[in-house]
Amino acid sequence: MTVDSSAASKPRRSAAGKAGTTGTKRTTRTAAKKSTDPELVQLLTPEGKRVKNAEYDAYVAGITPDELRGLYRDMVLTRRFDAEATSLQRQGELGLWASLLGQEAAQIGSGRATREDDYVFPTYREHGVAWCRGVDPTNLLGMFRGVNNGGWDPNSNNFHLYTIVIGSQALHATGYAMGITKDGADSAVIAYFGDGASSQGDVSEAFNFSAVYNAPVVFFCQNNQWAISEPTEKQTRVPLYQRAQGFGFPGVRVDGNDVLACLAVTKWALERARAGEGPTLIEAYTYRMGAHTTSDDPTRYRHDDERAAWEAKDPILRLRRFLESANHADEGFFAELEAESEALGKRVREVVRAMPDPDDFAIFENAYADGHALVDEERAQFAAYQASFADAEGGK
Repeated sequence: MTVDSSAASKPRRSAAGKAGTTGTKRTTRTAAKKSTDPELVQLLTPEGKRVKNAEYDAYVAGITPDELRGLYRDMVLTRRFDAEATSLQRQGELGLWASLLGQEAAQIGSGRATREDDYVFPTYREHGVAWCRGVDPTNLLGMFRGVNNGGWDPNSNNFHLYTIVIGSQALHATGYAMGITKDGADSAVIAYFGDGASSQGDVSEAFNFSAVYNAPVVFFCQNNQWAISEPTEKQTRVPLYQRAQGFGFPGVRVDGNDVLACLAVTKWALERARAGEGPTLIEAYTYRMGAHTTSDDPTRYRHDDERAAWEAKDPILRLRRFLESANHADEGFFAELEAESEALGKRVREVVRAMPDPDDFAIFENAYADGHALVDEERAQFAAYQASFADAEGGK
């Protein structure tokens, strides 16, 4: 099951189902029906069966049982970290959290395809890629608590700080990749963004610049089906990977819940970039199992049966089935991993709760070099507002 990854491939039918609405403006989707399933690169079926692919098998041909167990461990621990962060936000320890639940295979597969000297430009949801790049997961949480602007040195892991502005990192990645070419290095750059960000002008500009200058960059779009509350069919009239054709470089759609396929396709794309063959667009067709962020309520715009259909394609369960059927992992391995997962959860809780409380007035600092009358006025108003809570408590 593969797509034509050349820039001249023929357009295919859109993967999106027909949209319908109910009285609460909830969209009904038919993605679970086989008749509307998109054609994509897949090496591991949802049932955990290995399927052959003449074009991409070579990129995972040498993978060992130990490496397969490593991919499974990466996904399990990333999901546990994500669950702890979500829980901590609900407890008031974080101001916000963007969950990656359901997208572990896309992130771990692509992240493990990178070399140490490659450079990664993430959005704000690439917790699995950060894990692959060696960023301590607890360092991701300071920004969401409001105590720092990132928490790690991007140059230590070639992993840029999280980007909150939608789509802007695609331009940053393209410029960095153009610089690599001028430096004569053989490394590559990978930029992550979502299906919603693909509608941003910054992304189109990045596509154009990267193509014209043959920049060594891979654009990795995690199509998780929803741009907050907008479904993919309201973002594009053609499959997202086909957008690359209009800019003159290859696009390929991969099963984003298949960690082996994501690993293989990203390796291929990065090798193209390093060989001077220019950019590639990868569309990882996956699903956001949770809310867009913890401030979102997905029950207002999608049905439970849609999530249930995607749960059957769970990336972690898929790889576990393969490991068990191939006798690459036993119960001892899974038990040890469960204990490691519990230890990670405990460490995350302890680190976050030991973090300082955010400075309520930091938002007013560094806006103007020499101060500003309006900012001073707003600061005073906010101080009076904060003081009113203390007065109320004192009155009680």
